[in-house]
Amino acid sequence: MSNEANKKVVETMWNALSAKDWETLKGCLAEDVHYEDVPAEDPGAHGPENTVKRLAIAFDNLVGHTHTIHHIVADGDVVMLDHTEGWTFRTGEKAEHSFATLHEMRDGKIVKWSDYWDVAGFVGQFPKWFLEEMAAHSPSDFSD
Repeated sequence: MSNEANKKVVETMWNALSAKDWETLKGCLAEDVHYEDVPAEDPGAHGPENTVKRLAIAFDNLVGHTHTIHHIVADGDVVMLDHTEGWTFRTGEKAEHSFATLHEMRDGKIVKWSDYWDVAGFVGQFPKWFLEEMAAHSPSDFSD
């Protein structure tokens, strides 16, 4: 795939995430995708279904998600993204944070998705109830 085609897949995936369009998002992922929040302690999710399960744990508690791309760079099968996410929680609180994300591609699909971010900087903005909701989940909720 060309650099532009790979960037388009990544942009489509992020737009689908903001819209909670899980089917489109899964369509951007390889069957053996590994999704991880690098600073998190859990092992991440493997496969499109488990990736959506992991994302939904947080996103089911959001009423809004904004995504601003500052830079997107593709070099063959690697797409790097410098971006900011804005989260609006179901109770009205907001959090905003910058991320660097590595996407490894294969045959036009994302095979590895690694988010790099400052845990304290982002999580420190979360409401207490949301932190409690996240703590109630474990990797078994998004693994086979």
